[in-house]
Amino acid sequence: MEIYIDNRQNKVKLEDGIEEIIENIVKEVLDLEEKSLDCEVSLSFVDNEEIRDLNREYRGVDKETDVLSFPMEDEFFQEGPTLLGDIIISLEKALEQSQDFGHSLYREIAYLTAHSMFHLLGYDHMEEDEKGIMRTKEKEVMKRLEIFKENKGD
Repeated sequence: MEIYIDNRQNKVKLEDGIEEIIENIVKEVLDLEEKSLDCEVSLSFVDNEEIRDLNREYRGVDKETDVLSFPMEDEFFQEGPTLLGDIIISLEKALEQSQDFGHSLYREIAYLTAHSMFHLLGYDHMEEDEKGIMRTKEKEVMKRLEIFKENKGD
């Protein structure tokens, strides 16, 4: 399992150990879905301005968002690890949401990573039944790793 992390922003300081929790989340999602660990995921941290530009370009929505997922849908690569896709997280938005929800930035990044991993694996939340399935899976991953809202500083 390869995870490439790129911090392309300088407005929010990344917490120590964030690489480890991202790796744990990715692994736990793959385990839950019984998928191979022979894969690659790219995760980029950006600011609100960059994620707004990406959101406008790729989704036609002219506002910042917390996270965007870009699944690798091309079957071109047949050899080597499975390329799952790219995750883009706005650290500014994640920090704002963590404060609004009363938990740590660490917990918010973990949740957004789990959320995006399920998108990379084909899940969506456009319909209520899909949303329920996805939320249940996200909660299960967080529970397995003991990352709860009550762990405000952890």
